[in-house]
Amino acid sequence: MRFIFLIALVILGSCGGPEPRKPVEVKSGSFFKESVERNKILLAKEEKLIGEIIQKDSIHSYTASPSGFWYYFETKNDTASYSPKTNDQILFSYNLTTLENDTIYSMEDFGPTSYVVDKEQLFSGLQNAVKLLKINEKATFLFPSLQAYGYHGDGNRIGPRTPLKSTVELHTIIINQDSLN
Repeated sequence: MRFIFLIALVILGSCGGPEPRKPVEVKSGSFFKESVERNKILLAKEEKLIGEIIQKDSIHSYTASPSGFWYYFETKNDTASYSPKTNDQILFSYNLTTLENDTIYSMEDFGPTSYVVDKEQLFSGLQNAVKLLKINEKATFLFPSLQAYGYHGDGNRIGPRTPLKSTVELHTIIINQDSLN
């Protein structure tokens, strides 16, 4: 009996606690650095393509936005002075095409769109574009894919890494009282 007790004691004593696993070797930051480089190359290609489109278009005068896209006005409203600000509600129409003018979504597909500025989901380029317009203005925007739907597309008609062209018309602005302060 003592012998069995002694063997059980030796067996239990030799069982140690759980040993910590060794960390998996990871090259720190390499994926992020490679991703940044891929994005820079993609953006440079798209900017070159957009630059060629702008250069060939002798009819319109394009403006570069601080957000990284280009646009021109089709209809300007020189009597209006107010552009939408955060929390204002707007009603606008827009379409989405390829840079080659192939329709992806028409204005009829979207219909007039109600949007609370900076509080609802739009792709980043469009979110910034509507803030450049005044009531009854219409402009066409050229968005690199990183300003559009990026690496994922929209999961429907817009594929990954697709630069877009969009004509946007601002119909109404309901000014939030905080915007007036």
